Amino acid sequence: MAGAVYARLFGLAVDQHGYLTAAQARAEGIRVGTLAMMANRGTIERVSHGVYRLVQFPFAERGAYMEASLWPAGTRGIISHESALALYEISDVNPPVIHITLPGVFRVRRSVPDHLVVHHADLKDEEIDRVDAVPVTTVERAIRDCSAAHLGPELIRQAIDDAQRNGLLTTRAAEALRIQLLSF
Repeated sequence: MAGAVYARLFGLAVDQHGYLTAAQARAEGIRVGTLAMMANRGTIERVSHGVYRLVQFPFAERGAYMEASLWPAGTRGIISHESALALYEISDVNPPVIHITLPGVFRVRRSVPDHLVVHHADLKDEEIDRVDAVPVTTVERAIRDCSAAHLGPELIRQAIDDAQRNGLLTTRAAEALRIQLLSF
């Protein structure tokens, strides 16, 4: 029985860097009490409200981003702003927190952890991408969000240049961003 439960949790976590939510477990017929018992035994660990990590999984380089995307109960957070630039490895940004964007109407009813910054926007499907299975705003959307949040023009320029050089932006898209965001 315990092996079967673990196998179902593993199935949920395997594509999420070892992370899963209590809601995902419930949808698989696994009770929250079972998760608590497994956490007490050290089989899984509770990493934040409603988010668990299977300890068998090694810590992934992008695991913190996956955890952040799973944290909002009831919706999936999308990595955005400076955190998206860091995830794409463009520009020299090194945000001390992880930025996530939630739907405009979605309200978090619990305190936001100190390592997260929550933004609200109604993202279109074409504004969402994935990096190592982590949901993230597209490069163009991330650069626009950073510009709107007043990230310095040198970091914006660097993000555009890096994204173009790495094939994440076409020459046309990069030039349009330079004109729109950096022409004063």
